[in-house]
Amino acid sequence: MSTPAHDPLDDPLAWERAHLAASRAALRAMREDVEALDIRDVTANWVNAEVLTRQIDERIKALADLSDTPLFFGRLDYLRAPGAEQAEGAEGERFYIGRRHVHDADGDPMVIDWRAPVSQPFYRASKKDPMDVGLRRRFGYTGGDLTAYEDEHLSDPAEAAATSKLLQREIERPRVGPMRDIVATIQPEQDEIVRSGLSGTVCVQGGPGTGKTAVGLHRVAYLLYAHRERLARTGTLVIGPNRSFLNYIEQVLPALGELTVRQATVDDLVAHVEVRGTDEAAAAIVKGDARMAEVLRRALYAHVTPPTEPVVVVRGSRRWRIPAYELEEIVGELLARDIRYGAAREALPQRIAHAVLVRMEQAGEAPDDRVQDAVARNSAVKAAVKQIWPAVDPAKLVLRLLSDAEFLAEHAAGILDEEEQKTILWARPARSVKSAKWSAADAVLIDEAADLIQRTHSLGHVVLDEAQDLSPMQYRAVGRRCTTGSATVLGDLAQGTTPWATRGWAEALAHLGKPEGVVEELTAGFRVPTDVIAYASRLLPHIAPGLTPVASVRENPGFFEVRTATGAADVVDACARLLRNEGSTGLIAADARIPALAEALTAAGISYLAPGEETTRETRLTLVPASLAKGLEYDYVVLDEPRAVVDGEPDERTGLRRLYVALTRAVSGLIVTHAAPLPPQLAE
Repeated sequence: MSTPAHDPLDDPLAWERAHLAASRAALRAMREDVEALDIRDVTANWVNAEVLTRQIDERIKALADLSDTPLFFGRLDYLRAPGAEQAEGAEGERFYIGRRHVHDADGDPMVIDWRAPVSQPFYRASKKDPMDVGLRRRFGYTGGDLTAYEDEHLSDPAEAAATSKLLQREIERPRVGPMRDIVATIQPEQDEIVRSGLSGTVCVQGGPGTGKTAVGLHRVAYLLYAHRERLARTGTLVIGPNRSFLNYIEQVLPALGELTVRQATVDDLVAHVEVRGTDEAAAAIVKGDARMAEVLRRALYAHVTPPTEPVVVVRGSRRWRIPAYELEEIVGELLARDIRYGAAREALPQRIAHAVLVRMEQAGEAPDDRVQDAVARNSAVKAAVKQIWPAVDPAKLVLRLLSDAEFLAEHAAGILDEEEQKTILWARPARSVKSAKWSAADAVLIDEAADLIQRTHSLGHVVLDEAQDLSPMQYRAVGRRCTTGSATVLGDLAQGTTPWATRGWAEALAHLGKPEGVVEELTAGFRVPTDVIAYASRLLPHIAPGLTPVASVRENPGFFEVRTATGAADVVDACARLLRNEGSTGLIAADARIPALAEALTAAGISYLAPGEETTRETRLTLVPASLAKGLEYDYVVLDEPRAVVDGEPDERTGLRRLYVALTRAVSGLIVTHAAPLPPQLAE
């Protein structure tokens, strides 16, 4: 916006506070204008009224002024009007950068949305490339009150470049509650990913504390800003590893004014059946292998039976005969088109009816489309379709594959060896779809079969977080949700903690159906202290050889301590010590040790939460099973018994990866407690 580029020299802070107050008043006025809208005379019917009312309600929510959230966090003073040549004697323009656009009663902007092109230099301008910015000002807040500012004169070569103290303070600020947005602290390399185009798929490899989750969420917010109409039609989806993780991140997009993005786990996407069973690791690996897609395709299309009898359609006094060889040609053409099984089945009666109409025309009749539709519904045609191309239920197809050894052997021949087939066969075949104890991997197979029959609805953009833990078949399930859209894939190969964890991003993108996706790597650690990430990185040669270690850029080193514990009381003491600090604390332990630690905390009178539950000022300790720690962050962490974390997994590499995750959840400090010897991989 366009206010004079000079500040009152007597009290700049008072000037900025006045602009904040005026901006908040303008935002309230914008909200009141929407609340006062009268739609009675502009809606044709109740359906239109309902749709418009919902849109207005969403707009009102998006214009909420969160009292403890800064309305703007930065300011840019341009040397000239953005995109214009500098006229002699002309002053540039000033723009306040914030979470959303705010304008005054005349429509002039008071705060510019961080996603707008004019805001981009706030994140990317530098001494080397000032991008026509003379001054970049950052603001410091306490709660929602503006309490400090910091200036960077990008056009002044005499002013040495220095690390922003306010930026560092914001990055390291203690947290209570769910994940926050990072609009005030986005770094240039992160901004490039955030603002990448909608048409391309981006895969972000990022170690702990590099901000990959935040980058993915902010990319969604940016795409919704830049392509709102298109994404409003096609939809957006964020996929996380578990419900605790989704609870942790669920407030980020609403805080940016985006309320329409759906969140789900992969299990939510493929919930065609109730999951009540679990697989042994060996069975889950085979079921998750991409080869199962071909096994399912073979088993499905085996239901198509070549016709052996003609179809005779009776209409009035005439009989129209389509011989078996012609029916076989029609079926062959449908198979050659490689369309969905269900779509081909729906097309078959129309193809047969068309062949009948050709004969009618040859006989001198003039049938129209209504006649063709009537012939397609003829009982003889329907009987032929049922015989040639029967309907198939996807769950029943998978049930038969996993229950019938001969059926599986027939369709897995040359794809799965005998041992692999035995591994996935149920020891006790289920009698029905409802009685079967389906596993999570089985549900993914059913989803694959369902897509072979009927195309899955595709969205405009999908964000897939913690992607390194997905199986190839799970990648395919996600890819089906964005076949006509794009994706943002987020993960860290070193944090893969499933037996089928991703080996490389090129392979993962191929399974996702996005082989052209671009892989970006984030290596600057903003959230994890130097000593902590250095200690955890000792594991990298054993869990992800060749991966670039994260380099912490934190000025505040935090603290790190490894101490011997004689029992649960020592672990509780470590938690009590950390709780004396401001912010959140997580106690992470092997899943099997959680009940004993919970009992010890209760006995000591320390209240605690489960992962995903929101911390409060009164309860700031979360007791975290190691299996649920991925993606979560705490200001302080106590890690109990590293050896037990490793031993809790089916193999050592997976256990060491789980330990790497647990070691890197701390933002300000980490205490490792152990009675058993530490894993040798952590030795100097």
